Amino acid sequence: MTRAAFGLVAIAFTICMSGSPQVFAKTPSDTLVVAWTFDNMITLDPAESFEFTTEEVLSNSYQNLVDYDLKNENEIFGVIAQSWTVSPDGKTFSFTIRPDLKFASGNPITAADAVYSLSRVVKLDKSPAFILAQFGLTSQNVDQKIRQTGALTFELEMDKPYNPQILLHSLTASFGAVVDKKLVSSHEQEGDFGHNWLKTQYAGSGPFKINEWRANETVVLDRNSHYTGPKPTLARIIYSHIPEPATQRLLLEKADIDIARNLTSEHIAALDKNPEITFANGPKGAIYYLGLNQKNPHLAKPQVRQAMKYLIDYVKIAATIKEGKVSVHQAFLPHGTFGALTETPFYLNVAKAKTLLAEAGLPDGFNVTMDTSNTPEVKTMAQAIQQTMALAGITLEILPSNGKQALTKYRARQHDIFFGRWVEDYQDPHSNAVAFASNLDNADQATVKPLAWRNSWSIPDMTKTVGEAVLERDSDRRKQIYLDLQTAHQQNSPFVIMFQEIEVLGARSNVKGIVIGPANRNSFWSVTK
Repeated sequence: MTRAAFGLVAIAFTICMSGSPQVFAKTPSDTLVVAWTFDNMITLDPAESFEFTTEEVLSNSYQNLVDYDLKNENEIFGVIAQSWTVSPDGKTFSFTIRPDLKFASGNPITAADAVYSLSRVVKLDKSPAFILAQFGLTSQNVDQKIRQTGALTFELEMDKPYNPQILLHSLTASFGAVVDKKLVSSHEQEGDFGHNWLKTQYAGSGPFKINEWRANETVVLDRNSHYTGPKPTLARIIYSHIPEPATQRLLLEKADIDIARNLTSEHIAALDKNPEITFANGPKGAIYYLGLNQKNPHLAKPQVRQAMKYLIDYVKIAATIKEGKVSVHQAFLPHGTFGALTETPFYLNVAKAKTLLAEAGLPDGFNVTMDTSNTPEVKTMAQAIQQTMALAGITLEILPSNGKQALTKYRARQHDIFFGRWVEDYQDPHSNAVAFASNLDNADQATVKPLAWRNSWSIPDMTKTVGEAVLERDSDRRKQIYLDLQTAHQQNSPFVIMFQEIEVLGARSNVKGIVIGPANRNSFWSVTK
């Protein structure tokens, strides 16, 4: 696709967003045009990026040392790393880099690039840095702990003998992308490790390279001629920021885009009758939950927590408001993650809820507020929960706001109930266990603030168990620890876990080969048109 042709596509999208009835040109045969909402993108630097949408862009344009099978997230394989071994004491990984790999710049990939990439994550200390910090890596010791041992070999030393899968799964996250040291370091300014440059530029080796990013407008990926894996059929991917689901539906029906990412359940049902539209779907790692602040004296009562879990019509919400876009799920590990609990013991049972409330000394119910985002589907789900809570006398006042405002209040522990969506940071059970079932310090001034802390839930015994699980090297025993942990958490926690997200993409019928992965990534390198 020529730059002129790209310009016409971009102009067409701009006209559409202004409400003009302009008829667009059909998408080029070698270009995939994806309508999506990505206004949360703030950086392209893997060492800083921690947003849902950016992770997908980076996963299609960068390579990590290792990655996981998108159809089986428990299967890890080498990408830039050809092989690795673990020392007898379980604390040191030794990696060997594949020979003859190149970055999109043409520079060879060496162990120096891997060491530089991981070290700069720790030294920059941006949002994802805590994932490496949990292995005892700090800006003071990282040069000693991550060390090059040869042109294509390096070592990473941890402070404890963690289960090997935890480090490997961690390295599959976006921050684990290997960047071109020669290119990035040439743009360093005042010791920033090239950060200011890489926020808007590209230095990777994936099947596509990032050609352009215009905030709240477009991201353009071009085929990487130096990529050593199977070459993508497509020459270009264009992500276009189109936040209105109705506009996405219209563009898809007219073949002005190839894929629509943010369709509502109603749009999906309507498009399902169109023979020119197909759908791809798959479970994601995102879970929807209610967080009950234990600073609220009513919510701190175990019987009240139990009662509220019996005052949601999970099945009806999944079958109507979120039809095809969620499945009922009630444990903190999403289905597909190692050790996930699949039992769903809670259902709408008003009589049982009333009995529990009476046991808590609240036979007439109580008043409480719930903070939510103001997105249409979340507000509709909140209203459905409000209605069923009222059946047992719980008067739920919904406080909708933009996502940032609701999250800021939640992080400050100033909520009663928070309606949340949570995605695991990496594909290992420890990621969600440490968030939902661990709280090292429940003081307001704590430095570590997981979800359990946000809801003021002090759990020393459960926190200890999470710490033991991360060191358990026997897979069967580790799995059982997480199953037992989720069972206890399900019954006693101040979290009402309700659904696991299913992503549904609407696509033109000529688009083939979309792979929907867990967490925040889908693969488009194998797509054909």
